[in-house]
Amino acid sequence: MDKKKSGNGRQMPELLAPAGNFEKLVTAIHYGADAIYLGGSRYGLRAKAGNFSAEQLAEAVAYAHARGVKLYVTVNIFAHQEDLSGLVGYLHTLGGLAVDGLIIADPGILAIARQVLPAMPLHLSTQANVTNHAAAAFWFAQGVGRLNLARELSLAEITAIRRQTAGELEVFVHGALCIAYSGRCLLSTYLTARDANRGKCAHPCRFRYAIQEEKRPGQYFPVEEDERGSYIFNARDLCLLNSLPQLVATGVESLKIEGRMKSIFYVGGVVRVYRAALDYLAALPAEVWREPAAITLPNEFAEEIARTGTRGMSDNFLHGPPTAAEMLYESSRAAQTFEPVAVIRAAASAPLVEIRNTLRVGEKVEYMPPGVAVERLTVVGMVDPEGAQLARANPGTCLYLQTEPPLVGGEVHGILRRSRPLPATDGGVIAG
Repeated sequence: MDKKKSGNGRQMPELLAPAGNFEKLVTAIHYGADAIYLGGSRYGLRAKAGNFSAEQLAEAVAYAHARGVKLYVTVNIFAHQEDLSGLVGYLHTLGGLAVDGLIIADPGILAIARQVLPAMPLHLSTQANVTNHAAAAFWFAQGVGRLNLARELSLAEITAIRRQTAGELEVFVHGALCIAYSGRCLLSTYLTARDANRGKCAHPCRFRYAIQEEKRPGQYFPVEEDERGSYIFNARDLCLLNSLPQLVATGVESLKIEGRMKSIFYVGGVVRVYRAALDYLAALPAEVWREPAAITLPNEFAEEIARTGTRGMSDNFLHGPPTAAEMLYESSRAAQTFEPVAVIRAAASAPLVEIRNTLRVGEKVEYMPPGVAVERLTVVGMVDPEGAQLARANPGTCLYLQTEPPLVGGEVHGILRRSRPLPATDGGVIAG
């Protein structure tokens, strides 16, 4: 890839964002993603995401490329024998769409892809669990151009692998963490007969568990750990925002956000903050990079990322092995303090918006432009396309939104949000 060079001469990594459907792709690009990864109709590990047909993929490639954004397609299941039927034809389809790379985990699929599409860039999925420079060298020798390193690595290990390998490296910086090793889990298979390694995970790590004694059917006992609850497999989300200067300093080529199953509010919000953070770092003078660990981001970056949810935050293995503090035992997700209310469909001082959560005249909302600042507004009127004034608008409604002050700088695809009442505990503190 062509890495961006900052004003101080430092190479900045690609910001790689998820797209579970076309709207999420548009949102991620609007808020500053350099590249998008998504799933096609088969062979991806998010079978329940919106995913893309061949026609939709062609549209997605055209949309991304017109804006200077790269697009990678996941072909990252661990294939059983029956899964290989149709693979060659599917690969030919992807090759004809001019996608910028394929993300693969299975060695067999990799070998077939190398034969069928010799010029296609191949990226190795985190599911392949690359944890050392010797494994990295092995995969590069198989024709892989980029490695998405295992999520179980420390900063020192990432740095060592970078120094001892010449190929491209990618690391996850934000999103959900699987309780299994780099996502290779069988819990869903055993409990629901849905194979996570073939794209059908039911996410049983987020279930609440209880014990039933065989002689007392129907009587359930909570599973507790030090009275903290019964979500015993529920890891907090990964957030490496505060360690971004050190990750940039390692020289990795790409920083990846998880979340093809997440909302546009999550995708847009997270991409927005990481884009702003990378731009902030790119503008720093060269001398401060002599000590990357001493570089700190302004507080508003952490405050903004905390408003996106969803399960609290952890730095996982980056600065040492995780502990019980990296688990969220009380509930399946942390309380969300903000929610989306509308998406701009046409820009104006009274923009045309699509409502996402019920909205009433008089409510206070915030517009999320690129960057980390927000514009605080009061809704003073809502007018439907026929000119009727509305006091309340339901999800799915398109209307002209009148605010005070007027939203002069609102851009198409921009998101408006509002705060929700703060709960007693929110579990949303950023670690690291």
